[in-house]
Amino acid sequence: MQEPITYLITNSAVVFGILAVILGLVFYTHHSDNIYCKRFYKFIPAVLVCYFVPSLLHSFHIVPYDYACVDVLKGVVEAGEKILAQCQSVAEPEKKKIAASGSQLYYVASRFLLPASLVLLTLSIDFARIKALGPKAIILFLTGTLGIVIGGPIALLVMAWVNPDVVAGDVWRGMTTVAGSWIGGGANQAAMKEVYQVSDKLFSSMIAVDVIIANTWMAVLLYMAGRSKELDTVSGANTSAIEELKETVEKFNKKHARIPSLPDLMLVLAVAFGATAIGHLVADWLAPFIADNWPQAERYSLTSKFFWLIVVATTIGLVLSMTRLRTLEAAGASKVGSVFIFILVACIGLHMDITAIVERPWLFLVGAIWMLVHASLMLLVAKLIKAPVFYMAVGSQANVGGAASAPIVAAAFHPSLAPVGALLAVLGYALGTYAAWLCGQVLMLVAGV
Repeated sequence: MQEPITYLITNSAVVFGILAVILGLVFYTHHSDNIYCKRFYKFIPAVLVCYFVPSLLHSFHIVPYDYACVDVLKGVVEAGEKILAQCQSVAEPEKKKIAASGSQLYYVASRFLLPASLVLLTLSIDFARIKALGPKAIILFLTGTLGIVIGGPIALLVMAWVNPDVVAGDVWRGMTTVAGSWIGGGANQAAMKEVYQVSDKLFSSMIAVDVIIANTWMAVLLYMAGRSKELDTVSGANTSAIEELKETVEKFNKKHARIPSLPDLMLVLAVAFGATAIGHLVADWLAPFIADNWPQAERYSLTSKFFWLIVVATTIGLVLSMTRLRTLEAAGASKVGSVFIFILVACIGLHMDITAIVERPWLFLVGAIWMLVHASLMLLVAKLIKAPVFYMAVGSQANVGGAASAPIVAAAFHPSLAPVGALLAVLGYALGTYAAWLCGQVLMLVAGV
């Protein structure tokens, strides 16, 4: 009989503190001037480290994670009395599992921090400034979104013809998380994991596909940025609007930037968690109502409380972006949202299966085909409308890389253009929830589920 595994740490507060220290060290070293740190992060993305290091805690039996606990903890929130009866009927070891630290942290992060981050990340959308970028920038951004939505199903079809075993089973579910990441970002990726119930082992493989393929394409875009003048001359693109944009962005940043005060930060939290509370209220009523009256809607995730929580949170963020609360971005609203996201990333890392990365290498080909569809569509549309390389590159990276890397690509053209990348990336956060869900529906149809 196999001996039970003994874990070193089972206290949630201690585990959370360890995760916070890990994240702090990752970001400190990522922005360090140390030559070895720079070389390391040149090849290894910081977000991958935030996933990988916490995964070692479970792999080496430091922190436990019992997958069944998540379902039990959901029951605590949805039916408190029922869980008490359930706890009385289980053995003492099982009661300890209910308190498994990894489960508690992930549940809190996904149900509270994730929707709050979506509110804060979409709060800063300025539709007037997005419109000022001109139609070509918006066309290419939306083209990038379309390329990802249709690229996933195309990659699934191609691989089903080349090697059906690779995409058999629930692989389509895992692809929805990549769609969420490549259209929006980490928040949308985590949302799709919950909405489409992606297993942790498959999710681990998809994270590797996401990060490696996305960063390979980013390297191509940075290369193109270095030759943008030559490429624009060949294509006959007019770049005068970009020069005007540089001046406009610089003036806006100087006028609105400020050091956040305590009232600013308290208001940021009030908006984030107030909207999250509304999302829970709507989800708790709407999901059961749909389930009782239209049970067939379960196929489209419309009976999922988590689905409606994410949709409502995103929608509230979009609505608030058209009010004066949008000025909270100058006080760092999106930065607070990003903190929430990376806490969630670390919690997900607690139950990542590292071996899954090497067990399914063929999935990288799926990701490569997917990215090829996206890239080909972007280049084709850019050529047809004679758009500058800048719009194509930033529009693509705003989808694929999100707010973390779109400003990097934009800054490669000119430092003052970095906010343009962030602006389009925030638009990606708004579209990510809806477009990734749509991609998931198409993937489900292609998979014949």
